[in-house]
Amino acid sequence: MRIRPVGRHALLLDFTAPPTGSDSTGSVDPALVQRWLAELWRRREQGELVATEIVPAATTVLLDGIPDPAATAADISTWTPASEVATAAEAELVEIPVTYDGPDLPRVAAHWDTEVPSVVRRLSRTEFRVAFCGFAPGFGYLTGLPPELAVPRLATPRPRVPAGSVALAGPYAGIYPTASPGGWLLVGRTTVSLFDVRADPPSRLTPGARVRLVPT
Repeated sequence: MRIRPVGRHALLLDFTAPPTGSDSTGSVDPALVQRWLAELWRRREQGELVATEIVPAATTVLLDGIPDPAATAADISTWTPASEVATAAEAELVEIPVTYDGPDLPRVAAHWDTEVPSVVRRLSRTEFRVAFCGFAPGFGYLTGLPPELAVPRLATPRPRVPAGSVALAGPYAGIYPTASPGGWLLVGRTTVSLFDVRADPPSRLTPGARVRLVPT
């Protein structure tokens, strides 16, 4: 992990491994990012970390609103996260009703070397966790599928993906909050609203929440 200063009161924790001869772009273990995220939340809850915002992403965690970044960086360098993310029984469980009729289900089944019903069963039984949000307001990147089930994006993105589309890309699942272009593989749809600027919080899915994609 590399700790980089960002401006006067922020730090960026970068979990990308240095490039090697066989991997010229470097790599990152998503589980490591989640373990550190849980550790940072725990330390802030206990008063050992002062940070206004803890913002996770795919390979980094941004800490903003830090009074003394140098001292905080020194403290963090001595911390070790738990070996596994604790099963937070108190974490919110969000159940999303999903109609599994996406046009890319056969493509996903082919990648997984199985049949469409097996794909639906796998997605229905997986407890996902919101790793981070991005791409569009209310879009949560859901982890929980094993790395070997990662699927590629479409070679050419669709110009318009309907709001509520449930999709897969790489190791992630996600739900399009609004209609937009997109290259993820569509496996289903939901009528649940994922983002409402009038709600508190506006996003239905927030980092750390547990999610189940319940078949309708």
